[in-house]
Amino acid sequence: MNCMSKKLTIIIPVYNESSNIFRVVSEISKVTIPYPYEILFINDGSTDDTELVLKEIACTKKHVFFISFVRNYGHQMALKAGMDAATGDGVISMDGDLQHPPSLIPLLIRKWEEGFDIVITKRQDHKNIPFMKKAMSALFYKVINALSSAHISYGEADFRFLDKKVVAVFKKIHEPDLFWRGMVRWVGFKSTEVSYQAEERFKGESKYTFKKMVSLALNGILSFSTKPLYFSIYVGFGCAFTSILVFIYVLISFFSNRVVPGWTSTLIIMSFFSGVQLVLIGIIGLYIGKLFVQVKDRPLYIINESTYGNAD
Repeated sequence: MNCMSKKLTIIIPVYNESSNIFRVVSEISKVTIPYPYEILFINDGSTDDTELVLKEIACTKKHVFFISFVRNYGHQMALKAGMDAATGDGVISMDGDLQHPPSLIPLLIRKWEEGFDIVITKRQDHKNIPFMKKAMSALFYKVINALSSAHISYGEADFRFLDKKVVAVFKKIHEPDLFWRGMVRWVGFKSTEVSYQAEERFKGESKYTFKKMVSLALNGILSFSTKPLYFSIYVGFGCAFTSILVFIYVLISFFSNRVVPGWTSTLIIMSFFSGVQLVLIGIIGLYIGKLFVQVKDRPLYIINESTYGNAD
């Protein structure tokens, strides 16, 4: 298959990014891409005029398409919709705020041409990023790697290149709680990493709040590991052992005619073990909740409008 018979699909999820769309397309057009390519925006239930901007640019740029959800399903699900629809021999996913530099695309393509099926990018933070955000990001990766079976490099982003055979596998996945950074590691295809310097957001504010970061971390842990369940067992044994020690202490105090501590110590012990039980029940409940959502087999997302012929 020669170069000109291949095609690339660039997937860009957007949520309230109307001020960035034209700039993103413009910056991509400045890059030398050796294959015909199409840009597929996934409008993740934006509440601003993002859809109007997408309609305008899709009318003027024949290689630009969009899929609009009926509501917000989240960034990870928007990526899933893009992969489900993509028809390219290679698929590039990137954000719509220009923090993922289009200038890196030729390098991703070269790595693909060298024989890698997955090309993962690692973000090098720019100097103006707040210290707290850096610290939270570092904690995110440490927690994920400690509690899940999918090892993820620090700074790993959703800016990546996937061969069509990898995308074909992802199209078969119908999990309601997706964590793509773990998924691309899980499939096991030949992969490599490249680093890039993160750019400042062109316009607007980041949509990844602290709450969304916590939710993403939980999805990563619960989707790729049963370690929290083993943790529950270990804590349970630890609590049982502690209670035995407390019981022995009470017996010794009783037979030695020493006064056994009263309500204060009793309440402290009861509160501690009650709290532990609630935490363990919560962990088990999260897994059961995921099963409950999965077995209902509802559509992962609902498309409101599309200009991309392969979208269903």
